[in-house]
Amino acid sequence: MKFKFDDERVTKEDVKRALEEQYGGEEELPPANPGFNNSPFKFTKYSNAYMLVYIRESDKEKIICNVDEKDIAEHLRIRLKKEQEEKEQKRKEKAEAHLYTIIKVARNEDLLEQIGRDIYFDLVDHDKVHSFRIQKQISFNLFKEEVAKELGIPVQFQRFWLWAKRQNHTYRPNRPLTPQEEAQSVGQLREVSNKANNAELKLFLEVELGQDLQPVPPPERTKEDILLFFKLYDPSKEELRYVGRLFVKGSGKPVEILPKLNEMAGFSADEEIELYEEIKFEPTIMCERIDKKVTFRASQLEDGDIVCFQKSPQVGSSDQCRYPDVPSFLDYVHNRQVQSEPLQFRDQDFHVFMLHVELLHYCGYVVVTVHQPRMLHLLVLPSLSTCFFNKAKPTAHSFPSLKQTFKDIIDLVILMYAKGVAKVVRFRSLEKPKEDEFCLELSKLHDYDDVVERVAQHLGLDDPSKIRLTSHNCYSQQPKPQPIKYRGVEHLSDMLVHYNQTSDILYYEVLDIPLPELQGLKTLKVAFHHSTKDEVVIHTIRLPKQSTVGDVINDLKTKVELSHPNAELRLLEVFYHKIYKVPEEEKNLGPHDRLIHVYHFMKDTAQNQV
Repeated sequence: MKFKFDDERVTKEDVKRALEEQYGGEEELPPANPGFNNSPFKFTKYSNAYMLVYIRESDKEKIICNVDEKDIAEHLRIRLKKEQEEKEQKRKEKAEAHLYTIIKVARNEDLLEQIGRDIYFDLVDHDKVHSFRIQKQISFNLFKEEVAKELGIPVQFQRFWLWAKRQNHTYRPNRPLTPQEEAQSVGQLREVSNKANNAELKLFLEVELGQDLQPVPPPERTKEDILLFFKLYDPSKEELRYVGRLFVKGSGKPVEILPKLNEMAGFSADEEIELYEEIKFEPTIMCERIDKKVTFRASQLEDGDIVCFQKSPQVGSSDQCRYPDVPSFLDYVHNRQVQSEPLQFRDQDFHVFMLHVELLHYCGYVVVTVHQPRMLHLLVLPSLSTCFFNKAKPTAHSFPSLKQTFKDIIDLVILMYAKGVAKVVRFRSLEKPKEDEFCLELSKLHDYDDVVERVAQHLGLDDPSKIRLTSHNCYSQQPKPQPIKYRGVEHLSDMLVHYNQTSDILYYEVLDIPLPELQGLKTLKVAFHHSTKDEVVIHTIRLPKQSTVGDVINDLKTKVELSHPNAELRLLEVFYHKIYKVPEEEKNLGPHDRLIHVYHFMKDTAQNQV
């Protein structure tokens, strides 16, 4: 006998509720469409966990007593004090938020650090640059002194540019601040430059370096000058990186700066290179070739534009590289199944990470991991990730030891999800819908045939048409009730979308016959009850969809043991887990009788029934 203690009430509980329903788990909800044999969703349920403690009256003073600071362990006192100080600081910052402006300053170093690692499009992720919390009434010139103290760049060598969001949704440096604007307060400048209701001011800090790599005063800028940013693409490594910026004349031509670009890239001075303008990346990639003999102004290049360049492809090189030019590589990066920002590390991703670690260990690598709250970083050098995701066998490579300083490690860390794990679709067997079995890197533009072919290739299956896929329900965290029909969707992106959410999970089955053939058949599960046996045997019958009930019975007769050759079988439909009695008049239908379905309706729609 089990009892439930709820404050002053004590009630009896059955064993199932006491032992099985108090620890969370899954709750099966009733079907949304009663009368249909649909599988109900299961949702995680939660239970409150609490306990009553009974105390003798004589022990009350010993147990329920005041707790002084001396009764708390020292390490807990330190921790509680620190948490209280942090809470108070956050409260103060929130109360004074209207008095401050957040200024985010992007520098050349940020572009070098992020492009090709954290981002590929545009120039910088402003959430990862240096930020300052400055009182609104402080003049911008005083802020420049703060920058000099913080970043070590003297005021006379600083030139700040405002960022602007363009109509094509890109975000680029637009123009430098004027002396009049720098004389204003930080708050005034933010209101002028940022019409949005947030309190951030985003700037690009231009610092020119001399021959000795020391800061020098920024050059005088005329209306003829255009500030361009340059990215270098290496098709053999499938690597895009930032190499610097240049001021060019609007009336000048790209051919005039080719020697400088070769120098920035480390090429020989006479190396032939191709130039492309990165125009936009949403909703589709726009990256167009730049005519080197046409002026920059005629090519419609302006301040903040991005030019990508690469070595001119050699004859036959396109066969050796998956993405031989900048547009094809950017298109690949944009359309692969990837979450470009760092992902929260989830429990179900852990085995994916372990697969990578095991492979690295097998190939003789040392894996260095750096943990942050609910985030995992994996140390993988570009050369490793390139050969790994090109499916080439990694060669021996030296990794820094665990004794290396934290800063040195951070300088080399490549976010695991940005380099691989987030670029995959996780596949699960429909028989084990909770367990990831393998992962594949796929493009969102892959069509149905591409996806099943990759799955079949991974499973070692000769016929991809025997693969049947099922999409993931993001709300129930279960497979959708209906599988994906053969070529029933156009692209992988259609398979992964569930209402307004996108999943990275697909379920698969390996069929015994090709899916197109199976879709032409109706599959029935028939439970055969033998009159002399207690055991019920389930038979799976496949017949063409135009078959009759008589065809089902004839096929069933070939699979079961009959009491005598002329035994009659009757097929009954299981309707909402019930089998209804057959009336005598229905059982004895005449040749001219017909059975019709009726609907009994009433004013109260809840009482309507078939």
